[in-house]
Amino acid sequence: MSEQSELGKLGEQLAAEFLRKNDHIILHQNFVWEKAEIDIISIKDNKIVFVEVKTRVSPYLNDPALMVPMKKWRQIMKAADYFMKERTDDLTAQFDIISVITNKDYTKIEHYDEAYIPGV
Repeated sequence: MSEQSELGKLGEQLAAEFLRKNDHIILHQNFVWEKAEIDIISIKDNKIVFVEVKTRVSPYLNDPALMVPMKKWRQIMKAADYFMKERTDDLTAQFDIISVITNKDYTKIEHYDEAYIPGV
């Protein structure tokens, strides 16, 4: 596994722990549908939360608007649409980003609620 892949997996683990500590129930990690992947799917406050995790070793270019390109959001939306159609409840969807900066000196986690709003 490459160093970048290992860093990404570590970030996803840290993000999942962070969400659990903040009252999220984790439904899936690394949910894949066709070619689209959603890093974490959780439930909190009657919402299904689709989370894209971005992990870096430095805070450089840490603006959430720059972290996830539109092409990636389109893929996430397709997978989220499939996921929601399979459910029988009336929960609404929310799309978040979790930024994880981790290196030998520190770890910092930031959660951006509703980082992407479809149709806006």
